[in-house]
Amino acid sequence: MKRRTFIKNSAAASAAFTIVPSFVLGKEHVPPSDTLYVAGFGAGGQGGGDLRRLYETKKVKFVAFCDVDFERAKGTFEAMPDVKKYKDFRKVYDKHIKDIDAICVATPDHTHATIALPFIRAKKHAYVEKPLTHNIREARMMTEAAKANGVVTQMGNQGASSDGSRQAKEWIESGIIGKVYKVDCWTNRPVWPQGVPIPTGKHKIPKTLDWDLWLGPAAKRDYNPAYLPFKWRGWWDFGTGALGDMGCHIMETPFSVLGLGYPTEAEASCTTNWVGDFHEADYVASCPSSSIVRLKFDHEEHGEIALNWYDGGLMPDLPDELKDGETIGNWDGGSVIYGTRGILVTDTYSQNARLLPSGLNKIFTAPEPYLDRVEGATGGHAANFVNACLTGGKASSDFSVSGPLTEAVLMGNLAIKAYQYKVLKPGKKPTYWAPYEYPGRKKIMWDGINMKVTNYDKANEWVNGIYRKGWELS
Repeated sequence: MKRRTFIKNSAAASAAFTIVPSFVLGKEHVPPSDTLYVAGFGAGGQGGGDLRRLYETKKVKFVAFCDVDFERAKGTFEAMPDVKKYKDFRKVYDKHIKDIDAICVATPDHTHATIALPFIRAKKHAYVEKPLTHNIREARMMTEAAKANGVVTQMGNQGASSDGSRQAKEWIESGIIGKVYKVDCWTNRPVWPQGVPIPTGKHKIPKTLDWDLWLGPAAKRDYNPAYLPFKWRGWWDFGTGALGDMGCHIMETPFSVLGLGYPTEAEASCTTNWVGDFHEADYVASCPSSSIVRLKFDHEEHGEIALNWYDGGLMPDLPDELKDGETIGNWDGGSVIYGTRGILVTDTYSQNARLLPSGLNKIFTAPEPYLDRVEGATGGHAANFVNACLTGGKASSDFSVSGPLTEAVLMGNLAIKAYQYKVLKPGKKPTYWAPYEYPGRKKIMWDGINMKVTNYDKANEWVNGIYRKGWELS
């Protein structure tokens, strides 16, 4: 089936589906309270880890695995040799849509929505890796489709199921640090190349890889090992950079603690690369090697909250309350939440909450836990999803929560793209000194409800994304 026909048919068919218990869908099915039948898309790397964690719940049976590179997925395939294997996700839909209850999508960012949406519209539960999507419009589509079809959903930001995020929320709600006015978040990513030129040269496509399927909705280009298997994260056509990779983990802390929604504005600054004396590089296809992003939120209880993001080795200011030998976050990132009466610090994935000044930790009487624990009680993020599918209710990072979180993360990336965007001045050449104008280096004002930049039209082109002909989403 052609890609365009597949999308059209699956979208139209969604209206005709009704929720049917899995045990009536096939002869080998048992009641859904016992087993969740799953198809996995992306079976190597992160995908392999997700599938293993689902398997470890002992409540999942895999119907099909799909990966465009059988060599990359070899370990998963060998561990479960009886599971059907495919390279094209459309074949899984055609052959197994009636055999499955849920999907797990852990492919590169640019194919998350492409793969997940048809199955969600067919009322299949969905676990999708972070960031939920490659662009803001896709995140909104996924959120709306999940709600319309009444399915259980989970984004793969494991900290959302941690006891730490719930503890931090209880502390904030106790009033110990007062009204929140600023949050600093940071990561040590990227730990892959960024701020680099487009790769060139002819390279032989590995025999086990379907390169065209890997590209999916992205524009055609020659295969290059500079993109695979991990480095695609640093290219705008495929990935979402350091912010997209870790923002849904680290920004999850203030989002879950404070209940943040859509930002009202975004502003960025990024490292400039140079290829010669006074000769600025033009590497806009690659995410920058480091960046700072400043988001603003209007909060009903706390008022205006500034959320600042740092990556690529850049760090936020150290709080004055920090004593010698004390640190903020851990080796790969963290969050600092500033209030009018104190400061709350967490590590990556919302872990290890503590107060500043550190003396507050000795005198603070933490409230009795009142939020349901997931991590310690029911086995973690994957188990949280499986249990919600089998028994009903919402998972920790349901798309109603993780969709807006992803939109905020991608709004930061939109500001980064605006900062990178450059236009040659009249009469200038790229090799001249100061040859460019930078029209996007401003505060980008955002109408979140209507998904529209209100003061810089160029940026609205990046809200929706660009798709190869035949791969458009509708």
